[in-house]
Amino acid sequence: MSEILATAERVGPAFSVDGMLLARQKTREAIRRIAARVTPGMAEEEAVEMAKGMLVESGLALSWHPTRVRFGANTIKPMKQASVPGVVLQENDIFFIDIAPRVDAWEGDGGASFVVGRHADYERCARDAERLFHEARAVWEKERLSGQALYAWADKTARAMGWELNFDLPGHRVSDFPHATIYTGSLADLDATPSAMRWILEIHLRDPQRRFGAFFEDMLLDDAFYR
Repeated sequence: MSEILATAERVGPAFSVDGMLLARQKTREAIRRIAARVTPGMAEEEAVEMAKGMLVESGLALSWHPTRVRFGANTIKPMKQASVPGVVLQENDIFFIDIAPRVDAWEGDGGASFVVGRHADYERCARDAERLFHEARAVWEKERLSGQALYAWADKTARAMGWELNFDLPGHRVSDFPHATIYTGSLADLDATPSAMRWILEIHLRDPQRRFGAFFEDMLLDDAFYR
């Protein structure tokens, strides 16, 4: 293992494969439950509070980044940029969820996009964000690309799909809590091949006219975990 990778992929004393997979499982389950309760007419702020409440009720700790639910035009914004307040989900609309709960000592992190009603462009964007995540993951698994090369590939592929890839969401470490004391660099800057179960691969697609976007993220794992 290179010195770069050894530094980037260190873990803390509580790291556990089973623990990380449990955190991932509970994160994905929470995303589905939250999405099922998002309905047209709801304000984005209401959805965020609902999501926080559901995480706490499920025994998950609100952890290392804010709980986010973003509606409509707010789906184009970088995560660190605040949403425009008061946005209400329409009958035919797009939204995404981005949560980072903690399960005991282990970090979860996940996101996905959803469409209410019918809207062909929204549906394609949401579908393509998840599709690009899995295509990028397959390229990583097959070709052992560095983090830098992986995001360069994802950027080129997103453009071919007709979208922009937002590099303000460049992937990051995940570990036993808190990963920020171990490593804070991004996956897109990693000049080495990332290992499984150490990184979050983030895909945030935006309409070139910046009208809407879609987001999908999950732990970087091989195919066996997605069957």
